[in-house]
Amino acid sequence: MSIKTYGYIAFCVVNGIAGASLAAEAFPQRPVRLIVPYAPGAAQDIMGRIVAQRLTEAWGQQVVVDNRSGAGSNIGVEMAARAQPDGYTLLFANEAMAINATLTKSRTFDPLRDLTPVSLISINPRVFVVHSSVPAGSIKELIALARAKPGALRYGSSGIGTGPHLAAALLGTMTKVELTHVPYKGVAPAMTDLLGGQIQMIASTLTSAMQQIQAGKIKALAVTTTKRSPALPNVPTVAESGVPGYEATAWSMLMVAAGTPRALIARLHESTVRVLDHADLRKRFAADGGEATSSTGEQAAKFLREEIQRWAKVIKEAGVQGEN
Repeated sequence: MSIKTYGYIAFCVVNGIAGASLAAEAFPQRPVRLIVPYAPGAAQDIMGRIVAQRLTEAWGQQVVVDNRSGAGSNIGVEMAARAQPDGYTLLFANEAMAINATLTKSRTFDPLRDLTPVSLISINPRVFVVHSSVPAGSIKELIALARAKPGALRYGSSGIGTGPHLAAALLGTMTKVELTHVPYKGVAPAMTDLLGGQIQMIASTLTSAMQQIQAGKIKALAVTTTKRSPALPNVPTVAESGVPGYEATAWSMLMVAAGTPRALIARLHESTVRVLDHADLRKRFAADGGEATSSTGEQAAKFLREEIQRWAKVIKEAGVQGEN
């Protein structure tokens, strides 16, 4: 950008003549940080890096992934909520944020008050997978097994109150069977113990489970979304497997700190929608069972409110207690 253009932007800002809109058109003028509140290699991190690379190509400015894991994603989310509302710090949020709105009492931020959605990014199924030795080939058979031996079926998760935990807890409450939760510090150690037979089940992301499913080391019983996944077309949904109404969607959403100028949010939204419309990105997401899903900011905000309400109900009914 020329010195003359910079001077015009400054004039507009000082004089209040469409300054915000012009600044938004010039955005970004330096690298942008994308906070991913999970460790490198996690499913959320993989998708975040794909989006970051595409935005880098679209803007000609580096979008740097900043992994800030811990506290069930609260550390990274709070950092984004406290960032300067200038568009240079983005958050790659997921369903954990909606869960933590009820579960984490000690948090110092409110996702509905302190963050503003830009767009939904993806809708992803989880898949209930079991160790190959489990004598069940469907959710219906798994439920019968759990009823015959209450508490004997042990399922792993990436921690108390995480998506895998609540997806299985929801299954337990809807079918009135007793399942034993074994929390881990991440999905990788949980998957290791599933492969070793120390636990019998995980409500995993397809990204984390697909290789082991294809190798025949674990069995896929059902996906958690309301429709089947193109990545596992022969695997039914939980709802069509004898648990009507079941849904436990995993998702991703791009957000910024509240107070970010509307013109900047519009610029971010426009770029995000274009990125999500790329055939190669949609194909990459689909390979992991996900669906690239853009939305308006208002639609994303409504979706988030509904998710908070839905998981609050599950947490109450399942009697889930947070760690803090």
